[in-house]
Amino acid sequence: MTGQAITESAAQVFYRKWRPASFNELVGQDHVSSTLRQSLKQGRVSHSYLFCGPRGSGKTTTARIIAKAVNCINSKDGDACDSCENCKSINGGQFMDIIELDAASNRGIDEIRDIREKVNFAPAQGQRKVYIIDEAHMLTDAASNAFLKTLEEPPPHVIFVLCTTEANRILPTIVSRCQRFDFRRIGSELIYGRLTDITNAESVNADPEAIRLVASHSAGSLRDAENLLEQLVISSTNGVTLKQVEELLGLDNGETSLELVKYLLMGNTSAALSAVNRAAWSGTDLKQIHKQSTELLRAVMHLQWGSEGVMNLPDDVNFATQGTGWRSACLANCQELKDLGQRSHTVRRSIHTATGASSSRDL
Repeated sequence: MTGQAITESAAQVFYRKWRPASFNELVGQDHVSSTLRQSLKQGRVSHSYLFCGPRGSGKTTTARIIAKAVNCINSKDGDACDSCENCKSINGGQFMDIIELDAASNRGIDEIRDIREKVNFAPAQGQRKVYIIDEAHMLTDAASNAFLKTLEEPPPHVIFVLCTTEANRILPTIVSRCQRFDFRRIGSELIYGRLTDITNAESVNADPEAIRLVASHSAGSLRDAENLLEQLVISSTNGVTLKQVEELLGLDNGETSLELVKYLLMGNTSAALSAVNRAAWSGTDLKQIHKQSTELLRAVMHLQWGSEGVMNLPDDVNFATQGTGWRSACLANCQELKDLGQRSHTVRRSIHTATGASSSRDL
C-alpha cells in the first residue's frame, strides 16, 4: 500500500491519515483520475471544475490532488513529486494558495464577495491559487449569482473546484462554465481492499469477514468505511472480529433477514411481521434489517431470472451474498415470486412505522 499520511501526526483519524495523496491512490474513480492526469500532463488545465457524486467518493480529495499537482515544482506526467517544498507544505496543510470553503456553513454573499476581492491577488507561494468550494449546492441564490461573475472571467492564476452531492441544485449557468466529472459510488470489493491495506499498515489484526461486512455496509462511501473501521480498532482489544462489527451495526448475523425473506417467499406475511417484532424487542437495528432484507429480495429476484441475472447483480449485492452465505440461502428459498411485492411492502411499512427506516434501493 502506498497510501501516505497527509501529515506526520499519529493522532490523525484514519480517513485523513490515509487520504489518497496522488491519482494512483484514488479508489474506484479511474475514469476521473486518468482524464485529469492527462490534462495536467498536457498543461490543459481548466479554470473551473465541478465534481459531482455521493459522499465519501473522493471529490474533495481529488480537488486537493489537482491543487498539489499544479503547484508542484517538479511535477511529472501530471503527478506531483511529493518531495518538493510546495508538496511538503501542501501535505502539511500549510500552503497558503489552497483555499477551502465549506459552503454549508459559509453560504452567503459576503463570503463570495471576499473571494472576489482577493482572487486577483497573485499566489503567495505557488503558481496557482486553488479555491475548493465544498457542498457548493448550499450557496444561496445571491451568492451563486455573485460567484458567477467571477467564474465568467477568472484571473489566469486561479482554479475553482466545486464539489457537490446535488449537482441539480447548482445554477445551470455555473455548471456550463465548469468541466464536470461525475464520481461513482465505490464498489464494496474496492473498499474491502483499501480497508485491508489500512489494517495491514496499522498492524491491526482483523477478521476478513469483519472487514467485508464493514465494506458492504458503507453504501459506497470509503470515508464512512474508514470511520467505522477506526471505531472498531479503538474499541477492540484482540483485533477486529465479525461479532464486534455485528454488535456495533446492530446486526444478528443476518438470521432475522434470512428468516424474514423466507417467510415472504412462502407467502406468510404474518410470520414475517412476527420476525420483525422479535428483532425490535431484542434491540436489533431495524434499519439494518430493512437494508439486508431488501438486498436479499433483490438477489432472489436476480437468481430467479437465471445465471445471467446473477452475473449482473450490483457489486454490493453480489459481494454481500458471497461474503455471508446469503447466496446459498436465496437459492434454497427461491420460490414463485407472485405477490412478493405486496407482501414485502407490508413488512417494509411495518419497519418504517417502527423506525422511519428508508432505503434508496427499495424494490
